[in-house]
Amino acid sequence: KENSHGILFNPISVCDALCEVIEKKEYVEGDLFFMNEYWHSWNHHSDFSDLDKFLTLKKINNYIESHHQFLKNCSHLIITFGSAFAYYLTEQNRYVSNNHRAPHQWFRKDLLSGEQISDAIEKMRKMMHDFNPNCQIIFTISPVRHIRDGVVDNNRSKARLIDAVHSIEGVYYFPAYELVVDVLRDYRFYDVDMVHPNYMATRYVWEKICGSCVHPDCSVMMQQMEDVYKAFHHKPKDARSKAHQFFLKEYANKVKLLKEAMPHLDFREEETHFSKGENAANSD
Repeated sequence: KENSHGILFNPISVCDALCEVIEKKEYVEGDLFFMNEYWHSWNHHSDFSDLDKFLTLKKINNYIESHHQFLKNCSHLIITFGSAFAYYLTEQNRYVSNNHRAPHQWFRKDLLSGEQISDAIEKMRKMMHDFNPNCQIIFTISPVRHIRDGVVDNNRSKARLIDAVHSIEGVYYFPAYELVVDVLRDYRFYDVDMVHPNYMATRYVWEKICGSCVHPDCSVMMQQMEDVYKAFHHKPKDARSKAHQFFLKEYANKVKLLKEAMPHLDFREEETHFSKGENAANSD
């Protein structure tokens, strides 16, 4: 699952979001604010904002509920920090996860200290250990450049994140940032915006993750899962064609075999999707 609160960058927001999920916080109207016709949460990405405050609350609380159950049972949690800069809402004396394009006068932009970052991580780690002691947390730093902060401040920010994570004993750190910036270290591994790593870079990092964190016996299964994933997102030229119906039946069988091999995984969504081929055949 992705982050329950949407795309977040700074460590305080990321750790606070996880703590809210662990506690299964229920958001109420007082946790929202109204601006430019929409109801927003300072703790959430704008994807959760809505014209209707009740729909905003429903989206937020549904995500927290589903992620609470997921965190309770997950074996691994990957936490990626993007920036050590955070916006401080002066009127409420607190950091926010998203400024929702509110007037800049409302905020103070801070470069978080190493102590602030490590304290947030330690609090979250303790809560997570008490909640799910079997979960292994893996920390990474995003290699995406925050150029809007300026090149110098981007480097200060990344350095602050790396130092803070490594100041804590017993953490597992995967060097995604270092692999892109120091090992690949070439702009041909970045997209045209010179900010985001491209497909070659992300594929290289993924291969390193598999090599260091995934058991070799899982490689075949992962290839099969990737095949099903791509088929699930395939857009047919004509869903009525016999070729597409055959395609659906073929992958329905593949999902059936995967489910038998790995009964602990949830394939209900894939089963529903690929069963359309069987249903079409039966209707004929």
